[in-house]
Parts: sequence; structure tokens; C-alpha cells
Amino acid sequence: MLAFKPKPSSLRSTFSGTALRSPPRLYGVPVLLSFSWTTRSRPLVRAVISDDKAVETAKTSPLNQKHSNGSSDSSSKQVKAVVTIKKKMKENITEKIENKWEMLMNGIGRGILIQLISEEIDPVTNSGKSVEACVRGWLPKPPEHDNILQYVADFTVPSDFGRPGAVLITNQHAKEFHLLEIVVQDFDGVPIYFSANTWIHSRNDNPESRIIFRNQAYLPSQTPPGIKDLRREDLLSICGNGKGERMPHERIYDYDVYNDLGKPDKDKDLARPVLGGEERPYPRRCRTGRPASKIDPLCESRIEKPHPVYVPRDEAFEEIKQDTFSAGRLKALLHNLVPLMAATLSSSDIPFTCFSEIDKLYNDGFILKDDEQRKLGDNLFIGNMMKQVLNVGQKLLKYEIPAVIRKDRFSWLRDNEFARQALAGVNPVNIEILKEFPILSKLDPAIYGPPESVITKELIEQELHGMSVDKALEEKRLFMVDFHDMLLPFIKRINNLPGRKSYASRTVFFYTKTGILRPIAIELSLPPTPSSNRNKYVYTHGHDATTYWIWKLAKAHVCANDAGVHQLANHWLRTHACMEPYIIATHRQLSSMHPIYKLLHPHMRYTLEINALARQSLINGGGIIEASFSPGKYAMELSAAAYESWRFDREALSADLIHRGMAVEDPSAPGGLKLLIEDYPYAADGLLIWSAIKEWVESYVEHFYTEPDSVTSDVELQAWWSEIKNRGHHDKRNEPWWPKLATKEDLSGILTTMIWTASGQHAAINFGQYPFGGYMPNRPTLMRKLIPQETDPYFEKFMQNPQRTFLSSLPTQLQATKIMAVQDTLSTHSPDEEYLGKMNEFHSSWINDHKVLQMFDQFAAKLGEIEEIINERNKDMRLKNRTGAGIPPYELLLPSSGPGVTGRGIPNSISI
Repeated sequence: MLAFKPKPSSLRSTFSGTALRSPPRLYGVPVLLSFSWTTRSRPLVRAVISDDKAVETAKTSPLNQKHSNGSSDSSSKQVKAVVTIKKKMKENITEKIENKWEMLMNGIGRGILIQLISEEIDPVTNSGKSVEACVRGWLPKPPEHDNILQYVADFTVPSDFGRPGAVLITNQHAKEFHLLEIVVQDFDGVPIYFSANTWIHSRNDNPESRIIFRNQAYLPSQTPPGIKDLRREDLLSICGNGKGERMPHERIYDYDVYNDLGKPDKDKDLARPVLGGEERPYPRRCRTGRPASKIDPLCESRIEKPHPVYVPRDEAFEEIKQDTFSAGRLKALLHNLVPLMAATLSSSDIPFTCFSEIDKLYNDGFILKDDEQRKLGDNLFIGNMMKQVLNVGQKLLKYEIPAVIRKDRFSWLRDNEFARQALAGVNPVNIEILKEFPILSKLDPAIYGPPESVITKELIEQELHGMSVDKALEEKRLFMVDFHDMLLPFIKRINNLPGRKSYASRTVFFYTKTGILRPIAIELSLPPTPSSNRNKYVYTHGHDATTYWIWKLAKAHVCANDAGVHQLANHWLRTHACMEPYIIATHRQLSSMHPIYKLLHPHMRYTLEINALARQSLINGGGIIEASFSPGKYAMELSAAAYESWRFDREALSADLIHRGMAVEDPSAPGGLKLLIEDYPYAADGLLIWSAIKEWVESYVEHFYTEPDSVTSDVELQAWWSEIKNRGHHDKRNEPWWPKLATKEDLSGILTTMIWTASGQHAAINFGQYPFGGYMPNRPTLMRKLIPQETDPYFEKFMQNPQRTFLSSLPTQLQATKIMAVQDTLSTHSPDEEYLGKMNEFHSSWINDHKVLQMFDQFAAKLGEIEEIINERNKDMRLKNRTGAGIPPYELLLPSSGPGVTGRGIPNSISI
């Protein structure tokens, strides 16, 4: 039991001692922290960690033969502990010197203090029984991995000590170290694992010991009495109090609004509105506590690269990921590549003038001058994105040919490829069934004009070759990608930006009896003006040359809209931003020994870090997204507008497909759903992955929640779900659609949705970015000109050279290469990626439950079977959206992958 003694220094790095503006909540109850916790006196047993000779000395030392009362105890037993630590793979000279100093300090007993805490209560102290060891010596045995160190300790513990349930670690060194695990042996002949994979802070930064629990999952009501208060203390230690700036060593998880995207102190044109709140609802992010901006007190001051944005210490990239992404990828790109490209191109406004100039990006690359090579130095990175070639003293940056044109350079021109990508491209989540005519807008007609679309029945029937619209609706053959209502409120502001011209678009598709989806009409709308009532234009593919080129421009505008909605709504908002509150709440409200924490833990890896980097360099004011996508400075406001229609209950794949009318419930079909378009690769493969996750989650939940009221009586679980709704998604807290959490079925549904979002959903809409977007004509991210009308003064130039008009409407050379580089980076798997159904070798002891491990093996085997099914589908010539001349197979939902840009692989978490 923990004694509640006032002790000013306790928890001082976490809680400042000042009055709390918003007290942390545990199990949904506010907790006042005017006190701190300290352990009562425990028997002290010292152990030596060293080589064999040192261990023998420790065994015979009088210090290890007595308890705290000084008397010998013949009923004691020897217990061995193996401590595994991961060190950096690449150390500089300073770090090597520091390591030598650490070895010296350990040698004199001033390095690491370890306490074993029993699951049983000591009747004298009314707390968990405890033995304590001060590490002496730092002499590792030869490891299997160069950067993995293992140390052995021998403890002498009373025979009635019981089973250890927790370890307290105090790091007396001046810097942190990374603890992988501690294995305690010789307790009834069975090793006891304390899985950690965590950074242990220095006592100089925080005097409190770190608490590591053994790998046994316990519901709150099942917690052994000796560690019950430690469970509570550990949760409180990471909740924070909403005050103060967070420090790099801390593990504080707290919430804040998106008030750090703008730079009002630097440039008023870079000021951006706060996202989150009544005016602009948005999910919450992890709080950093940086000082307010000088110009706008509602905004947080910026921290710019190379300085890191705070994330809780264990959320930061590990070394391999850091090398792949931060040092070798995005930071090199942002620091050196983009400005050097600008210098090479001489102007940021040079358009492509012919398609051969685009081809040169893959054939020739960019030629960098000698002085620019020196600036790049070692920071220029290699991989699939660019190949380094030396040629007559100059360095060439050469892009890999994207998959979409690798086998067929002209596929992007065809209507069937345009339609295929709505089902099997990087954004296959916006197509929906067209249910009725006329197509109507829900926007205010007083502001945006008549709600009726100018796509009429008569126009549609001209493209149906004798079939009526009513018949096509009845047979469910008409589909639509509709961005009209989302985009129209932004179009006037977007079109006032330099180099930006956009429409709000609708595209209608017809699903033929031969199983081919083809576009038949595109509507492009502008806001009405007092001088003109004509603000809606409709286009069909036509057959003459002029109509053909105008149709191609209309498709390009649709693709630009699709790229923006994909990036800002479907990718960033629905996966990255919406997942962040789940992660914060999981750490704040679920103990690391909670079975649901253990289930979710692999699906939270790196997400807070990648989101922090995005706020710093991608979605920020003046960042890559604003520079490269149609909405420009209004990009994140558009993302906030998309959040208004977000619903957790529709993030489940099955619910989303039903809502869009792309599937109907059918108990006889696999997964209980029948697809309206059988050859819908994202949905067909996604349902396989969804069903496997669902089966695994349901069996896991059933294993731990065995009683009828076990879900409702789980105080941590109920607090977790309440916090997700009321704090993480605060602006949606009163919505009636939130699922209830009362039964095992409720819990399984919620968890399946979260895991699917972090794994399959993100993989499907992320890792195809370069394979599909790396060729800019296929998927332009913005358009710079409106479609020429016959009354426009530049219509004659279009007639004389339609190709030049088309290319000059696309992003400039610098815009194109900038987004190509970023898309390649975001499509890259790191060598340390952890994939769905796979277990990292260092995390293999994540849970002490043979039945759970057996269920996980079954899940992994199921994913292996799914991979075989998908591979077979990609060979089935009947499935035209996956096979055919020059058609790349649909592999985005294949579970496994190697490193690099592969266009396949489902990581456990949103890690890029």
C-alpha cells in the first residue's frame, strides 16, 4: 500500500504544485494532487550486477544475507533478474565517453536502483512486499545484437515474498536509457516477464521511480492487492494538469486544440484560425504547453525544425525510424531539396510545356550545380524516391516511375482508368450510389443559388444507350463522387489565391453490364455572382477534338478536388487526427496491465510523433500541403468543415459501405455484406481484413470479459470511453450516434473500428500516394486555370495549342516536384515497420496468457490466408479493376511488405 505523505519534491516534474486549473481525472473522477506518494520503508536487499566473479562475490556478501533488521534468514531464496537495455546503434564520441562514465558510476553503486514489488500485501506495512537492489557494475555479457545489452542481478528474497507484480526503477545517471524488459527467474521455476520498451528518465529530470508491471493482464477489479495503488499512481503520473510547458523527458498525455498551425508572430499572412471549439469543431491533439503567441494569445507559439515538437517520450521515433524519416527523409527534403530545386529551376512559376519535360523527371532527373551538391552533402537521401547518380561532377535526382504509368504511360488518359481509380486508387472511399434525381444540394440557396444540379435525366440518358435513368436507378447502376457541398463554400476564397482556380465538382458514373465503371458526366460549379447567374457547367466525354480536350480538363479538375479531399479529410482527418484522441485517452485511463491497453498498444506506435511532425512541416501555415493542394491557406479550414459530418459509428468499414450505398446487408455473404460492385478492390479486400480484425477482437474481449456486467463495472474502461467522447472529441460530445459501451459486443465493435482505422484504412489511403500521385497529370493536386469558355479571351490560345493549355493548368514544375517528393516519403515503409499480425522480436512477451497468444497466432494465420486470396484475385482476369493490360494489381491491402515504396503492406499503426 502507498502512504499518502506530503512531500514537495514528489512528482515535481509532472505537477508544479500550483493550483490546478483542470485537475486530472482518473476513472472519470477529478483527483486533487496537493500531495504525492512515497513508499513506506521496505526491506533492503542489495544485489550486484556484474560478471560471474562479481555475482559470486555478491552471493557471499553479508549484505545479501540479512534483512533490514540485521538478522540472517535461512528461509530466503536466490532470485535472478535479467535486465535488457537497448542502446543507440550509432554513437558519437561524446556519447561513448558518457557511456564509460555510466559504467564507472554503476561500478560504485550509483547507477540504477531496482525494487521488486510483490503482488501480496505485507501485513506490517500494509503495502506490497518489496526488496530493493542497487546495481553494482555495468559489465554486459556478449549480446546477440550489437546495441542490446543484458545484465544479470541476484536478489535474496524471503521465501514468503510471493510473486513479483511490479518493478520500480530509479535511474541515477545523468541521462535516460531505453529499457526493453526485465525477466525475473527462479520463482517457482517460471520466468516472470516485465515488458517495458520504454525510456527510463534520469532522476535529475524527475525524482520519481518508473513503475513497470509484469506482463499479466488484469482488469481493475482483478488487480492483486500489493500493486493496486501502484496501478493508480502510474496512471496519475502521466495525466498532467493542463499547465506548464512539457519537457522532452516527460510522459504526459493531455489535450489541446489545434492552435499551433499559424505563425502570426512571423507574418500576419501566416496566421491561421484555431481548430477545435464551437466555431470550428475538430478533434483534440496532444498538448505541448508552449507559450502563447505574442500577437494572438489564443495561438501557441511555434517551434520550428530542426527543434522537435513535444510528444510523450515513448511516442518518439526509435532510431531506425528516425534515420529513415527524420534525418534521411523529410528533414533533408525540407531543409535542402526544395530550396535547391527552386534554385535549379530559377523560378517557382515555370509550368511544364510538354509531356517530355515530365518524363525527364524519371529519365534524366534534376541537374544540381556543384555548390548545391555541397549544401546537400550527406543529407541527400536514397531509396525509391530518388536515385543518386554522379555524372561529370554533377548530381542527378531521379524519380522512380510511379506504378500507375510503369507498364502503360497512357493509361491515365482513358476514362475507364479515371473510373477505376475511384474503386481501386488511393482514394476509393468517396464513391456512392446515386439514389434519386434530380441531384440536389443541401447548401443555402440564398447564398449558393438553386439547389438543383444541371446534370439532367435527359443528359444522362444520352450516355446510357437506350436505358432510362429510372431503370438505371432501379438496377443500381448509377454512382457518384460528389464534392459539391463540401467545396463550394470555399471556392471564392480559393480562386482569389494566386495560381489557384477550382470548381466544386460532381461526377456521375455508369456501371455497365460487362462490369465496367465509366464516367458519363461531370458538373463543375462556381459561386453565383450578381453579374452572372451561370455558375454551373456540365461536361461529357464527347468525340470531337475540342470536346475531348475540355473533357480532359474537367477530369483534371475532379482529380485535383479528389486529391485535396483525400489528403485533408479522408487521410489526415479521418485517420491521423481522429486516432490521436484514442491514443491519448488509452494512456491516461487504461493501465498498461489492462487487457484493452495491451490489445491497442501496437496500434498506437509512432502516431503522435508523425502527427506532431505534420503540424510542424506539412499542415502548418505556409507548409507543404498549403503550397501544393488546391485549398492553399484554407486547407485546414476545409478539413475542419469535413469534421462536421464525421461520425464514429460510420468509421467502421461495413457501416461506411452501407452508408454510401456500396453494399447491402446479406447474412449469406462473407462478412455479412454484399457489394453492389463486386469488383471493388478496396471494399472486397478491406472486408477480408475487417472480418479478421473483428474475429480476433471478439475472441480477445470474450476471453477477458466473462461476466455479464464486466464491461459496465470496468471503471478504467468506462472512463476511457467517456474521455474519448467528452475530451478527445469534445466538439462532438453531445451527438446521439456515439455507440454505447455496455456489452462485450459494444466493446468489440468500438475496438474493431479503432484498429481498422489505424491499420487497414490508413494503409489503403496512404501507401498509394506516390504510386498514383507521382505522375502529376494522373492526379494533379491543384489546378491553376479554369476551363476556357468560348467567350474567354484565351479560348483561341486553347484551340491553337490545347496540350499547352492543359499542362499550364497543372501544378508548376516546382509544385509538382515538391509534392512528388513528399508523396514518396509518405508512401515509404521504414525498415522497423511492424505489420498487422506480426510481433516484434523484442516484444514477444507482451502478455502472459497462452490462450491469447494462441488466438493471436490464429489471427496471424488468417492474415496469411487473406494475402493468398488477394494474390489470387489479382490474377483473376474477370476482375477488370485489378487485372488487364498495363493495369497494376491492387495490393494496398496485402498485409505484408518490405521497406521502401512498395504499394502494399498494412502496418499496425499510423506511423507515416
